[in-house]
Amino acid sequence: MKMEKAYKLLALQEGISNRAAKELIDRGVVYAAGKKVSVARGELLPSTKFKVEKIAPIKVLFEDEYIMAVDKPAFMTSEEVAEIKKLPLLHRLDRETSGVLLLTKDDAFREKAVNAFKKREVQKEYIAIVEGKVVEAVEVNAPILTIKKGNSAYSKISSDGKEAISHIEPLMIEGKRSKVKVKIETGRTHQIRVHLKSIGASILGDTEYGGRPFKRLMLHASKIMLLGYIFQSKEPEDFIKFSE
Repeated sequence: MKMEKAYKLLALQEGISNRAAKELIDRGVVYAAGKKVSVARGELLPSTKFKVEKIAPIKVLFEDEYIMAVDKPAFMTSEEVAEIKKLPLLHRLDRETSGVLLLTKDDAFREKAVNAFKKREVQKEYIAIVEGKVVEAVEVNAPILTIKKGNSAYSKISSDGKEAISHIEPLMIEGKRSKVKVKIETGRTHQIRVHLKSIGASILGDTEYGGRPFKRLMLHASKIMLLGYIFQSKEPEDFIKFSE
């Protein structure tokens, strides 16, 4: 039987353009036979049935004249959120990471906030679902070196890297997976992903850093404390029901 490119089959099924179909596959929201379709030009049987995950809306958690805190959905870039809200980002989350994302509305406040980040006066907490059993709290103090190529970046522990400190605390163990809380003192690129991998607890869905394939990277930015503000985002449904 003749095979056809995934994006063309998806375009036919959804009644959308080839370009729109490619974008959905690249975003990571398209599945076939229970597995994520990751290569738009990959060839599949014409009878393939696709499931397209809907992207949750952006929720505003808090807003005043200085700052806006939003609950970023998975599968959306931080830059897309900034474009939609027409405000500059204060920091970034990876595309598949959900949770608290901050944008600023006032230049003087932005300068104060940037300085707070530099002085490590900002506290950030994340929730992750990881491989393996994490049974006790651990501090990972290991420098991280980031290699950037074009629009992509890859980080690793290296003596040539910058200081990076993460505090990992177990919340729940279910089978061969654990739910953990991670507090970070520094904000290196992919810091949590690299540090969790280093203790044998790669994040579920984080195939780049040793995790098993899953519907998404199971990392959620749950809390940020900054300049007297406290912003919190509830765990998404798939974190609450991670054992199912």
